[in-house]
Amino acid sequence: MTDFQRPTIEVVESDDTYARIVAEPLEPGFGVTIGNGLRRVLLSSLQGAAVTSVRIDQAQHEFSTIEHVKEDTMELLLNVKEIRLRALSDRPAKMYLDFTGDGEVTAGDIEVPADYDVINQDLHLATLTSGEGRLTMEFNVDRGRGYQPATSTDGLPLGVIPVDAVFTPVRKVNYQVSKTRVGQITDYDRLTLEIWTDGTISGVEALSQSSDVLMNQFAIFSQLGRPQLPSMDRGLGSGSMLPPDIYNMPIENLNLSVRAYNSLKRTGIMTVGALLERSEDELLGIRNFGRKSYDEVKEKLLEMGLVEEGEIGAQSYSFEPGDDEDEEMPESPAAGPARDEEEAGEGLASQLPPDLRRKLRSMMAAESGGEESR
Repeated sequence: MTDFQRPTIEVVESDDTYARIVAEPLEPGFGVTIGNGLRRVLLSSLQGAAVTSVRIDQAQHEFSTIEHVKEDTMELLLNVKEIRLRALSDRPAKMYLDFTGDGEVTAGDIEVPADYDVINQDLHLATLTSGEGRLTMEFNVDRGRGYQPATSTDGLPLGVIPVDAVFTPVRKVNYQVSKTRVGQITDYDRLTLEIWTDGTISGVEALSQSSDVLMNQFAIFSQLGRPQLPSMDRGLGSGSMLPPDIYNMPIENLNLSVRAYNSLKRTGIMTVGALLERSEDELLGIRNFGRKSYDEVKEKLLEMGLVEEGEIGAQSYSFEPGDDEDEEMPESPAAGPARDEEEAGEGLASQLPPDLRRKLRSMMAAESGGEESR
């Protein structure tokens, strides 16, 4: 199968409120496919912060008039709707305004918490026409996506007025698809994206976030037909889908002991996916793969996040007397490095002919006895 042409992305122009980005070359038809998808997500699915409701001390509802204020309450609310906020956290917040005397009231006069910023501080809110005038407001700010129309006042405290909330930070998106050339082929696509924002994020940031949204949604579909980890009662898996790079990961990457690695390799288990498809009973039935080896493998997979949290090695050792090659002896707490060497020796010895294995074990036993006598 021929690989898809991988495009390069160039940021031609970028500032706080505008970006022009070019991606080329794209496979024929992919300019529209990618451009239209990004445009729709940019306009509808990015998170932002906005004022959702206000309380005005001098007005009980949106049809009230405020003494010494040129604008009526409805016009004031329309101005409040245009306040653009940059959120530095996900928590809701409250902002306050207390303006006394005649003059123009702007968004820069609002007291804002530390984790929010008003971007358009020059935004006109109201005009007080007398030195006796006063405007006191409380703004409720929240985060969301897209556009949230003002709902009814049901459930809101008395005097709180809902406001249409424009959460999306993207104001406008254009995309154009033209032809570009790769070698002798002239029907590849060139995608040009133009993004206008409200200044709370840049166009490049908006494009990056919209791409993340699409990838997260497409990832759900990409897992269809992929191998699934068995549940804990069947094996080591946690029940979640495995990406191909994890499923096909060689067991060498688990850094297992020589004994456990050789036992799995002789059985034909060469990848993490093949390992996770085996049940506990199947793994414990592997020659020279006892409870210790099982717990070691389980700990390695737990470190990688491929198994669920739980007790490791809680079951006691059990084995049937017989051929000493199949026995899995419990480890002595004082064994230390000597035990590692012994495991390595046993793992290698299992690959030798029977007569050489017996000689090797006799030599190891004699050496061990000599050390004890010393």
